[in-house]
Amino acid sequence: MKKHTLILTTAAIAAILCPSCGNDNREWVDNALDTAAYQLDMTAKKVEGTGFIPRTVWTGYDVDFLASQLEKDPSEFVDSLWANPPADSLGRLKLGGIYDWTSGFFPGSLWYAYELTGKENLRKEAEHYTNLLYPVRNYKVTHDIGFMINCSYGNALRLTHNDTIKNVIVETAKTLCDRFDYRIGCIRSWDFGTWNFPVIIDNMMNLDLLFLASKITGDPGYKEIAAKHAMTTMKNHFRPDYTSYHVVSYNDDGTVECRQTHQGKNDESSWSRGQAWGVYGYTSCFRETGDSVFLNQAVAIADMIMKRNVAADLIPYWDFDAPVTEETPRDASAAAVIASAFIELSTFVPGEKGKEYFTYAENILKTLSSEKYLAAKGENAGFVLMHSTGSLPNGTEIDAPLNYADYYYLEALKRYIDLKK
Repeated sequence: MKKHTLILTTAAIAAILCPSCGNDNREWVDNALDTAAYQLDMTAKKVEGTGFIPRTVWTGYDVDFLASQLEKDPSEFVDSLWANPPADSLGRLKLGGIYDWTSGFFPGSLWYAYELTGKENLRKEAEHYTNLLYPVRNYKVTHDIGFMINCSYGNALRLTHNDTIKNVIVETAKTLCDRFDYRIGCIRSWDFGTWNFPVIIDNMMNLDLLFLASKITGDPGYKEIAAKHAMTTMKNHFRPDYTSYHVVSYNDDGTVECRQTHQGKNDESSWSRGQAWGVYGYTSCFRETGDSVFLNQAVAIADMIMKRNVAADLIPYWDFDAPVTEETPRDASAAAVIASAFIELSTFVPGEKGKEYFTYAENILKTLSSEKYLAAKGENAGFVLMHSTGSLPNGTEIDAPLNYADYYYLEALKRYIDLKK
């Protein structure tokens, strides 16, 4: 892959931030980018040659604590828990294979870090880890190929030139379309479990791959499938207050089989990252279609998030309905997704409302860039952000760094910098 894009250095970015930003803004942005570049480079070098992707660190759990967060008796959910890892692995780097749903985020973070700093070593590492995912173009058993390919190859397409990139994107988009059922109007999410046709709110994030394929090929079919999926999800995933279920399963005739959660507190709770996926996904849908129904949905979800997120520092608790104590886990990954979505949404909403979304995102980014959430160089197993939650009901990745938290944090920083130019 060859570079064909002008890359700004961190100092140049700081210099072109608007005059009203002040030294405080330049300092925290500079520090965030410097730390991210250091952490990502360190981790890339550490893992290079293994064929694996950094995902998180190993964490354990206390069953009684999880039960208190779920407000259940421990015996009610113990079968859903993953086994606690060996004590000597706790806090150590946990890797994932190229077919892990998170595999695209680390190369995507490297691309963003390269774009924002101009450091050539990050470009080379981004190329290496992106190329590892080349076999994923033939992977047909997950909806998450959108995450896997759009975050890696999609960013590579923006920043480099290589003839294979477009082909990989189109191949995987075709595979994603094969999971679309015209009777139901949705792309199937999971191939496991007892559900007939499960669709999760996360799937809204995979639609960007279809929008991109439509642009590359000129074929509107990809875009039409994405829009139909978004419309069906809007109809069946959301409650009257615009909170979202995590999982909706459909019968073959398109009627709803059930509405549940797999990673939230309970079926009627508002899992924080699920709400973030929703506002991000519908903001993207408006960007790509111009259909105001998607903008209205994104605005309604955004307003709900600002109302329901009770965390004083705006970094959400793992579920909006979780009992709040000093020990209640936060989810920095949800915060990063919300910040990225809100910054883009602010550009579509005029006046004070748009400014409100931007300010909310800016405050999240400043908090994530503080020492409470931003790792010290050389710490946090090489990840950028601390304090995310993967799946508390399954006892996995609780109060841990996550590669997708880093990805959306860097994306949000890029969007923030772009608007401050």
